[in-house]
Amino acid sequence: MRFTLIQISESIFLDEYIYNLDIQNNYLPSPYKATPFLIIKDFLKANELPLFVNSVYKDDEAEIAKVKTELISGVVNPKVVKEYRDTNIYSLDEHLDSLYKSRFIEYQPIIEDYFNLAITISTEVQALEYKKGGFYIQHSDDANALLDKENNIVGYTTVAPERKLTTVLFATSYSETLKDKFTFNGGELIFNFLKDYDGNTITLKPKAGDMIVFPSNPYFSHEVKEVKEGYRLTLVQWHNAI
Repeated sequence: MRFTLIQISESIFLDEYIYNLDIQNNYLPSPYKATPFLIIKDFLKANELPLFVNSVYKDDEAEIAKVKTELISGVVNPKVVKEYRDTNIYSLDEHLDSLYKSRFIEYQPIIEDYFNLAITISTEVQALEYKKGGFYIQHSDDANALLDKENNIVGYTTVAPERKLTTVLFATSYSETLKDKFTFNGGELIFNFLKDYDGNTITLKPKAGDMIVFPSNPYFSHEVKEVKEGYRLTLVQWHNAI
């Protein structure tokens, strides 16, 4: 299987057929990095995490998450498609939003150095809630896949060009055995086209407090597997950069 893979970092490979597609935003980080994504350990501290979880857990002002769809006119039309994702979106309380953003400013130079990019503007923070049964199918954060009659991916059309980097902060932890509302099982984060040396698809079982940063383009298409039990909460932003 290795002959179908392209090495894009010291330990991560990319499916060759995706690498060879004509992708508008085809940015890849330095191949000399250990991985093409960055994991920041303990972005939020153990005593801070319950503040975020409890705030969202008791909030009943959820918005059902939408997916990006592109009309013939080229206008992007977000809409609810339950077959694609089952996720609720919340806005952070002002003091929690301020805490998150101040912490992000501390880590921004590290992120910019890792990806050799300068962040110019960021979206508001979204708290994404996945309860039992919640999921999000394979998708790219900046583009929609183009499929042939056999549902094979033949290209991508960019629908959110302002998204260059994605940050996902995990507020609850994957656990084989549920302990409380701060844990879940199922809900793994899968990078569909990224492989390890043996050809295994990169699958992350998140730990609360950690943040992952990755380019928003189709090379980093990903999905959230169905949550079997528990409560999966992430804080997500998208960032434009030069």
